[in-house]
Amino acid sequence: MENLLLQFKEKYSKVIVTGGAGFIGSHICEELVKNGLEVISIDDYSAGKKKNLEFLIGYPNFSAINCDITDYESLEKCFPGVDVIFHNAASKKNICLVNPRRDLEVNAKGTFNLLELAIKYKIKKFVQASTGSVYGEAKYFPQDENHPLDPCSYYGVSKLAGEKYVMLFHKLFGLNASVLRYFHVYGPRQESNEFGGVVSIFIKNMINQKPSKIFGDGTQQRSFTYVKDIVKANILLAIDDRAIGQVYNCASGINVTINQLYDLMAKTFNHDHLNAVYEDWLIGDIKVFDVSNAKIKNLGFQFETDFALKLEETIQEMRNYLG
Repeated sequence: MENLLLQFKEKYSKVIVTGGAGFIGSHICEELVKNGLEVISIDDYSAGKKKNLEFLIGYPNFSAINCDITDYESLEKCFPGVDVIFHNAASKKNICLVNPRRDLEVNAKGTFNLLELAIKYKIKKFVQASTGSVYGEAKYFPQDENHPLDPCSYYGVSKLAGEKYVMLFHKLFGLNASVLRYFHVYGPRQESNEFGGVVSIFIKNMINQKPSKIFGDGTQQRSFTYVKDIVKANILLAIDDRAIGQVYNCASGINVTINQLYDLMAKTFNHDHLNAVYEDWLIGDIKVFDVSNAKIKNLGFQFETDFALKLEETIQEMRNYLG
């Protein structure tokens, strides 16, 4: 990571992180701020938390702006002098079931606003956070970046729209843009309410010695990816010219079922007696992820491979975070 950051600082000085108060966005902010970059976090705090950024507030090279990315006029005030945009603001998957219209507005219109401003202010690099949900049910394994795009949720459709806008701006206006498709990210600061990730939800429940819900039969397979790997991948794509106009899966390649995850965490907490509660499948939930990460690894990227170790570290950090 140190070498990547040195290269990043040689090319850029001022960065916007949308969704900067969120789980992933706050980790991107942290890495860049502590390495001397000027960073602007943009977040409307509908999902992000001020708590995620409070340890950065004292840095002179950091500012946190309360702004909705669907508000073009307010958004524009943040752009003068910016070199790079890491676009992580999004309406999350579970929220789309409650309010699909808002999901569309944030993930499509919000992205379009950022792209228009990126062209207007001559942004040097635009890195779009996307999702494995754009693929839909797998037609073959492992899923590579050429897999058909047939999303089966509102969220998958709206995130795919964002991707398409990014690539259109690359083709029409020469925007230096890249797309990262995230898969099942876990780590400290992850949201633990009903809109959060399964790892953090299980951690919260086990801290409180409560059983967790598992939707379906628990055999659904996920490719859990550590949040620091996501940060590193964003920085890599910002500095590597081979990534211009390209889309990359960002998945660890570690395949774990939800049942296996629950059992592993229960043993870590010595809560083997806590049985999960099984409920109906979620609408649009994909049963199996077996994801190819060969393309990003061809750029020299290496993922964390010790899932049990990083899970244990996450549990320890989340105990303090949730305490």
